[in-house]
Amino acid sequence: MDLKLKIYIVNDQGEKFLGIGVIWLLKAIGEEGSIHQAAAKLGISYTKAFRMLKSLETGLNRQILVRRRGGANRRGAVLTDFGKKIISNYDSFQKQVKKDAEGAFRDFTDSLNTGVKE
Repeated sequence: MDLKLKIYIVNDQGEKFLGIGVIWLLKAIGEEGSIHQAAAKLGISYTKAFRMLKSLETGLNRQILVRRRGGANRRGAVLTDFGKKIISNYDSFQKQVKKDAEGAFRDFTDSLNTGVKE
């Protein structure tokens, strides 16, 4: 028996806007400097990546990226300082939740085996 967790942050309507997929996308944008290249790296469409980012910015009511337009050297996207903070904070949050859940899971499985006679 093992524990598998998926952690999502949802808005007031219960719609997901932040999870590990968005974090992977932000990290890829940070590495690639482009939404299009980050989406290709992750094997998702640009449209899906754009929707994920728009949902994140709407959910947090904050700008996550600075998009550059016009001219070959100005195209692309860079993470705002807040965008970078989301990555590090989510990584820490996810590790803590998983650690806490693993402890609770151990307690749960131990309780199943305590005092049980077959």
